[in-house]
Amino acid sequence: MRRLILILAAAAALCACASAPTLYQPAAGPKAVGYSEFRIEPDRFRITFRGGPGAPAEQVGDYALLRAAELTVDQGYDWFRVAERMTQVVGGDSGPRLSLGTGGADYGRHSAVGVGVGTSFNLGGGPALAQTIEILLGKGAVPRGADVYNAREVQRSLRARI
Repeated sequence: MRRLILILAAAAALCACASAPTLYQPAAGPKAVGYSEFRIEPDRFRITFRGGPGAPAEQVGDYALLRAAELTVDQGYDWFRVAERMTQVVGGDSGPRLSLGTGGADYGRHSAVGVGVGTSFNLGGGPALAQTIEILLGKGAVPRGADVYNAREVQRSLRARI
């Protein structure tokens, strides 16, 4: 029993070390942590922020909005409207698993019964989230709407939290 507790403690320590923090940065590749964007039309972009394993959904969403705000200002616009929003879970299930199995067989006058117990741990730090938003850029006064953002205000408020 003592050995099992030591193994579980070691696995938990490895899990804590395995997940790197999610940083706000350009993605180094299509499946890397960070942001990427694609211009659909001159005033329409698709932005994706992919978080690392275990990154909170709020952080991934905020980083996607921050990139949208930066892109809006860089393109010479004042505000953006989120036309579409999609969040994906990338990666498998997280956490330890325990399984118990039994089996039996009968071979004429002989029979056998077996019992097995197994455990496994996901050392990847949990599933990763990716949020993709499609934005429309605009100039001038910010129109009213739940999905309309003042780019400079978004930059100011979200950078204060990073």
